[in-house]
Amino acid sequence: MSATEKEIVDLLCGLINPVSGMPFSESGEKISALIEGNNAVVNLQLGYPAATQMKDLEALIKDGVLKLGGFKDCVVNIEKSIAAHQVQSGLKLLPNVKNVIAVASGKGGVGKSTTTSNLALALASEGATVGILDADIYGPSQQMMMGLSGKPESPDGKSIKPFRNHGVQTMSIGTLVDVDQPMVWRGPMVTQALEQLLRDTAWDDLDYLLIDLPPGTGDIQLTLAQKVPLTGAVIVTTPQDIALLDAKKALKMFEKVNVPILGIIENMSVHVCSSCGHAERIFGEGGAEKMSGQYGVDMLGALPLDISIRQQLDIGIPTLVSEPLGEISETFRAIARKVGVRVAQTKKNYSSVFPKIRVENS
Repeated sequence: MSATEKEIVDLLCGLINPVSGMPFSESGEKISALIEGNNAVVNLQLGYPAATQMKDLEALIKDGVLKLGGFKDCVVNIEKSIAAHQVQSGLKLLPNVKNVIAVASGKGGVGKSTTTSNLALALASEGATVGILDADIYGPSQQMMMGLSGKPESPDGKSIKPFRNHGVQTMSIGTLVDVDQPMVWRGPMVTQALEQLLRDTAWDDLDYLLIDLPPGTGDIQLTLAQKVPLTGAVIVTTPQDIALLDAKKALKMFEKVNVPILGIIENMSVHVCSSCGHAERIFGEGGAEKMSGQYGVDMLGALPLDISIRQQLDIGIPTLVSEPLGEISETFRAIARKVGVRVAQTKKNYSSVFPKIRVENS
């Protein structure tokens, strides 16, 4: 006797999703099942990008259903549907942008911009539509890291088109000024310029917009965290105690403005000598993991201190493009999938679903 459709769904809800490490019922997926003769049909809707994991998910589901017995075959249909999620109270979503994610460190020199560019590319390689906004007005670097050249176009004289390279949309103040020109601006002017850059860029149907925030937790960062509609924030740090001090400040800043912390990424976790293979933890060990436990946030992953990452970004061809099948690229993709899952687990934004109600005298 074949299992019922409810029994199939109940079984699948109890399986551990290899992408999230949690049961399917807790990872934000939608599951339905149909029985067609001697075959079962399972429909799985993911709220996050996981293109590289589709075959494994299909095999897991098919194997689980067939073990129930009574079915000749199981057809598995998997699709991705990334929704817009809630932002800070009183702020509206950006046009054509579902989710805005801040990437912050609180301290310079920890590889935040490097992580942002490769994380964006990793999300894109998993099937998402992704953009990067370089919010470091004083020291923009994304234009170099993403291999951008020339000036942005403005078809209507009001908005500007983002650059497109490596499958990612990017905008940086570095594309609007000469490379050697310093931005000698006070805080309010910087904030105004960044808001204009954010809202006047004609983003094209983004699932995620990653904002590469400047280091620090001062007036500029706090104002941005209050005015930019953020779905969540990712904190980048090294294992070093000094870096962790500032990373904790960045984390607390987002908590104060009610922005969810999606997790912590530990950069420069270990250095492996390219000549002898000796592994050395130059900046300490386990710092980000201790911080995640202290503040109850997820540890998204650890990245190595590797010369190839720097070399590839210097020529505008990041690791995810230069070595898409390499170990470092797979680490970035694993982190990207975790970020996607964490976003999917936050509350959805239904402002575009409900119609506007207008009361008129008849």
